[in-house]
Amino acid sequence: MSRFEVTTLVPAPPPVVFDVSLSVDVHTTSFGHTGERAVAGVTSGMLALGDRVTWRARHFGITWHLTSVISVCERPSFFVDEQVTGPFRRWHHAHTFEAAHDGAATLMTDVVDFAAPVPPLGTLADLLVLKRYLRRLILLRNAHIQAVAAAPDQR
Repeated sequence: MSRFEVTTLVPAPPPVVFDVSLSVDVHTTSFGHTGERAVAGVTSGMLALGDRVTWRARHFGITWHLTSVISVCERPSFFVDEQVTGPFRRWHHAHTFEAAHDGAATLMTDVVDFAAPVPPLGTLADLLVLKRYLRRLILLRNAHIQAVAAAPDQR
């Protein structure tokens, strides 16, 4: 099993960043380069506790489907999405939002715990590329969240 953490300062208050982070539409546009889109469950708008969404995207030349559920949701400070079905043996993504700069900004932290599929080949893939690849995807997503949250007319 692997784990990584990414912390991003977003120039907007926690409730705004929290809501932007739970937007299916923002998520989809942040991963446009993978063709990712919601194909089942909640396919647009805001996700909430218990909501499921099935994502379809192309990574490493293969089309993948991953269904996740919002298993914890405590607005505006914390939520968790977890894989229900999909390519990972385990996917647990915790999102925390802490006020910074007197509440005018948010320190957003992503903690991703995952287990690659099909050991031992999946474990080898994780060591060689998967963890680095997933971290880069989270960084791209967070840069998009920064831009959307900082520009209220784009939410």
